Amino acid sequence: MTAANKTVRILTRYKAWANDLTFSMLRNMPYEEVVRPRQTRFGNMVHTLNHIYVIDAVFQAHLQGREHGYSARNTPSHPSLEELWQAVRTLDQWYVDFAEGLSADDLDRSIHFKFIGGGEGVMTCNEMILHVVNHGTYHRGFVGDMMYQAGVTPSATDLPVFLRDVVQEA
Repeated sequence: MTAANKTVRILTRYKAWANDLTFSMLRNMPYEEVVRPRQTRFGNMVHTLNHIYVIDAVFQAHLQGREHGYSARNTPSHPSLEELWQAVRTLDQWYVDFAEGLSADDLDRSIHFKFIGGGEGVMTCNEMILHVVNHGTYHRGFVGDMMYQAGVTPSATDLPVFLRDVVQEA
């Protein structure tokens, strides 16, 4: 196994772990707090997590060489926290399984796609996975800030914590 293969496997597992922690924290909060309108790009915690899901689904379609069906980077409304969590878990597992099956050649494969906002793009499979993981981390940070606004201190979902608490225990 190459270093790149090992890295994408760790990163997709990290993504699933961080999402699990985030959704667990939100599921323990009053629902009115997780959907309370806030001064942030996507309006509330659930809609921010929905944006992450939409982008994950878009890049899944790119990786599979199919159309994704989205015309925007988020949907006008969002599902319930529980419905979104079930969809995210399923998609996270897809990414973990996908990464497990990739060869070094697969990771280096260039994939051409169209940006939702217009224009052509090309990224390697490796770059797409890195983007999906990085994008989710970025927006979970906004969710963490909203949790602070709601009086809740979020658990750490950083990569070093995952490596310490999950990878080293395995």
